[in-house]
Amino acid sequence: MSPQLPRRLFLLCCSALAAIVAGGLFAGCGAAVPRFTSGQAASGDELSGVASYYAEEFHGRKTANGEVYDMLALTAAHRTLPFNTRVRVTNRENGKSVVVRINDRGPFKANRVIDLSFAAAKTIGMIGTGTAQVVLEVVDLPSGPK
Repeated sequence: MSPQLPRRLFLLCCSALAAIVAGGLFAGCGAAVPRFTSGQAASGDELSGVASYYAEEFHGRKTANGEVYDMLALTAAHRTLPFNTRVRVTNRENGKSVVVRINDRGPFKANRVIDLSFAAAKTIGMIGTGTAQVVLEVVDLPSGPK
C-alpha cells in the first residue's frame, strides 16, 4: 500500500465531512449554521452564530439599501433579513446586547451570521477579538414592501 494512501483518505474524509456540515445535513443536531430566509423571519425568531464588524474602510460608502454607512450608528449587515429589520444581538461570552437596524448585505464569509457596525461591536465588547459568538433575535420587522 502506498504511504500516501492513508493521508489522501484522511483528507478525502475531512473534505466530505466539511461538505456535509456546510450543506446542513446535520441541521437537527446543531452542526450546521441556520439562516433566516427572506420572508420567513418573524419577531422573536432567534439565530446563533459568529458576528464580525466593519468600520473605517467602509465609513462614508453607500450600503446595499442606498444609505451612507456610518460606523458610529447602530446598524448591521445581514444576508437575507429585510432592510430596516431591528435585531437584538447578544454576545454569548459577556451577555452584553445591542439592538441594530439592518441596512446592508453581508457578511460575505461563510461562517458569519451578521456584520455589525463599529458602534454596535463596541457596545457588545467585541472590538478586541474582532468576532464573537452571538445570538440574534428579531425584534421588529418592517411593514410594507421589502
